[in-house]
Amino acid sequence: MAAAAPAASALAFDAVTCAFAARGDGGRYVAVRDVTLAIAPGEFVSVVGPTGCGKSTLLNVAAGLLAPSSGRALIHGAPLAGINARAGYMFQSDALMPWRNTLDNVMAGLEFHGVPKADAMPRAREWLVRVGLAGFEDRYPHQLSGGMRKRVALAQMLILDPEILLMDEPFSALDIQTRQLMENELLDLWAANRKSVLFITHDLEEAISLSDRVIVLSAGPATHPIGEFAIDLPRPRDVAEIRMQPHFNELHEAIWQVLKSEVLKGYAQSRR
Repeated sequence: MAAAAPAASALAFDAVTCAFAARGDGGRYVAVRDVTLAIAPGEFVSVVGPTGCGKSTLLNVAAGLLAPSSGRALIHGAPLAGINARAGYMFQSDALMPWRNTLDNVMAGLEFHGVPKADAMPRAREWLVRVGLAGFEDRYPHQLSGGMRKRVALAQMLILDPEILLMDEPFSALDIQTRQLMENELLDLWAANRKSVLFITHDLEEAISLSDRVIVLSAGPATHPIGEFAIDLPRPRDVAEIRMQPHFNELHEAIWQVLKSEVLKGYAQSRR
């Protein structure tokens, strides 16, 4: 599947390079180099690659948290300057405020945007119902399981109705059963009102199960896309059931053949 043209894309990277000062020798470390990639409106795209290859760097560029050394990020064809106000960001680690209960955490973003509490509260309660947490409004983060905290974080992001979802390995710390429940929860919410999704993961099975397209990045430094695969599995999907289909295994094998050598390169570099 060809990448969407930047002008028609919800999110695009146009020849993005990110370089940082290297420790000790005064040189420059190039994390990602000349990355061009576009995500169409409503498309779910996952990015996979070896540990430390720069996947999160690209996500930070898309969020406006990091300005590229060269190139640019485009939002609906317009260059991104500053924080991406049209995107929601879900982190790998919990970003919940421990002094706020579940309801207050979910409506925090609305309050920060100036929505009166009287208006924010019913919207937050509605989202707690949608993520299966009705009845847990008064619980604090430390009183919730890992999966529950992820549901709160998901509601916290989606209540703001962002056009683009940026997700950095959001389910990686969960056990496999809870992880699959959360993956299905995400697919259900996405299908109801399709957003453009850039999803970072180390888990190739997760990437295939969720996505319309999977992008493979090379090992770092100077990470760049080396493979692009259309995931032509039927929707709607149950992530456990879809992995039983023969075509899923065919896709997994094809992508792994591209990814495997880069994982080995990344592993060798980490041992130097």
